[in-house]
Amino acid sequence: GISLARDAAVPRPGHCSDENRFEQYGIIGRSPALLKVLETVERVAPTDASVLITGENGTGKELVAKAIHDLSRRSSSPLVKVNLGGISQSLFESEMFGHARGAFTGAAADRKGRFEMADGGTIFLDEIGDLDFSCQVKLLRVLQEHTFEVLGDSRPRRVDIRVVSATNADLPAMVREKRFREDLLYRINLITLHLPALRERREDIPLLVTHFASQSGHDVEFTPEAMELLTRYPYPGNIRELRNLVERIIIVSGKSVIGRDDVEAVAGKAGCSEGEESEVVMTLDDMERRAITDALRRCDGNLSRVAALLGITRQALYRRMEKYGITQ
Repeated sequence: GISLARDAAVPRPGHCSDENRFEQYGIIGRSPALLKVLETVERVAPTDASVLITGENGTGKELVAKAIHDLSRRSSSPLVKVNLGGISQSLFESEMFGHARGAFTGAAADRKGRFEMADGGTIFLDEIGDLDFSCQVKLLRVLQEHTFEVLGDSRPRRVDIRVVSATNADLPAMVREKRFREDLLYRINLITLHLPALRERREDIPLLVTHFASQSGHDVEFTPEAMELLTRYPYPGNIRELRNLVERIIIVSGKSVIGRDDVEAVAGKAGCSEGEESEVVMTLDDMERRAITDALRRCDGNLSRVAALLGITRQALYRRMEKYGITQ
């Protein structure tokens, strides 16, 4: 995929210094890494180009997909979200293309599929890297021909959709390993948007903390020392983990002014002392490993609770435990 093909036919909106335009989607920040992504979003949204949003869990891929849809010519039509990781191979066709009454045992009524629901609008294919190889062929056909067949009805139906996909997987690597179809990858990533991890945009953390605090329903403020400490954690679960952490600190402290000690009481020490900023960059893996082992200890090894505490999915937790050789 290309980062962006400049299309002379597309009017280029102004530089996205109009942050409020994206804040309404919960996309908060002014770091160069984020602004670069948002500038591309503004240029791409008015087109019908397929977009692949990549990035770690918790970086806000779904929020960006919504912004792309709302800033497009299709904004008055539906945005249909599909988590492909949650659809089994056996239900894929019925879920995506729909079925006619009597198509199989238990099909008591006609059912509209997700593609038909998205007609005229945008379909957001989340976790596309989790899609079973056999289902990838069926998906590719719809994306290439813009036609599909309802289960139990052989008449092809046309569909007018824009496709936005998202994944935290390395799709080019999966193509090399023959786990993801190369032709499908070309079809979904005319434009690729990579969302930076939170550790790559630490200057946005104070803005995010203030935003989450204002959403909490409590009238609280964080001292500069507390805010400085919050910017130094590794956040393997990215923005989702930060939001969970801010909510827990507010509830546990019960204070209107939250200090460094209140943050440490919930999150522990940041893993480096004053004046060792360079060490943060060098030992992120160590800090992430420590965050996981601390969470395992605090949750008595309950992986569901550990994943919730870190703000990541169980699958992401398994992958990181495997990466760091952490066993229970």
